[in-house]
Amino acid sequence: MKIAMLARNPNLYSHKRLVEAAEERGHTLDILNTTRCTVNIASHRPTLTYNGETLSGYEAVIPRIGASITNYGLAVLRQFEMSGVWPLNESVAIGRSRDKLRSMQILAKYGLGLPLTAYANDPKAAEEIIKAVNGPPVVIKLLEGTQGIGVVLAETMSSAKSVIEAFRGANVNILVQEFIKEAGGTDIRALVVGGKVVAAMKRTGAADDFRSNLHRGGSAQLIKITPEERSTAVRAAKHMGLNVCGVDMLRSNHGPVIMEVNSSPGLEGIEKATEKDVAGTIIDYIAANAKAGATKTRGKG
Repeated sequence: MKIAMLARNPNLYSHKRLVEAAEERGHTLDILNTTRCTVNIASHRPTLTYNGETLSGYEAVIPRIGASITNYGLAVLRQFEMSGVWPLNESVAIGRSRDKLRSMQILAKYGLGLPLTAYANDPKAAEEIIKAVNGPPVVIKLLEGTQGIGVVLAETMSSAKSVIEAFRGANVNILVQEFIKEAGGTDIRALVVGGKVVAAMKRTGAADDFRSNLHRGGSAQLIKITPEERSTAVRAAKHMGLNVCGVDMLRSNHGPVIMEVNSSPGLEGIEKATEKDVAGTIIDYIAANAKAGATKTRGKG
């Protein structure tokens, strides 16, 4: 099988592992720098070129699109979909997951556990939305942040109002969420592939940081998750429409609450913590499911 991977950095652990796992199974996996792909829009003949050469012959595409190029990356992925190439995750589902507000609305619709969350456009409503999430303290997040960037813990009413007003004054969209104190600076990352949790780890933040992201200096270890946590992760992936994702949850006093559903989860932390071949599981899933044009949207929006 010939597989394309949209990724800007071929040297990342996750990307090297996917290439290695594909080659071990007799497949060809080409890493394409997303920003070097050109979308050629023509009636009845949607094509893509890469460094001047037309791309063809791919049976599947793995989107590993960086948050900073989400819009362009999704345009390239839609072009693959319109050409009949099977995507590991569809463009529509990735777009949902990258918008924290939209993903929270979808998860809430299906009754999944979430922290109290509020959103408002008017900075004058800062005090109102802080009280709506039983704060302070509150967690303030950029709608399109990633890897813990753009996440602030405000511990007093005055500091929370100042942060909200500053973000909104800069015309930046934010969410305000309750602070789950009982989580103790740890969260759970459950990695879902094809409707099953294939690996799970507990992430603990650095000593002086409430965020548990490994990119922020956190640590990871193997964890046995509860049936409720497993079910929550699987349902989140299903309702977001993602075949592969990392579901980040906190253990609250009222059960697991979802913080984020990541459509391009890193593999290094979870493979090392669990000693599982997650990359191989993903490649096996692609080989078993990739069929020409077998997507829900085919890039239609």
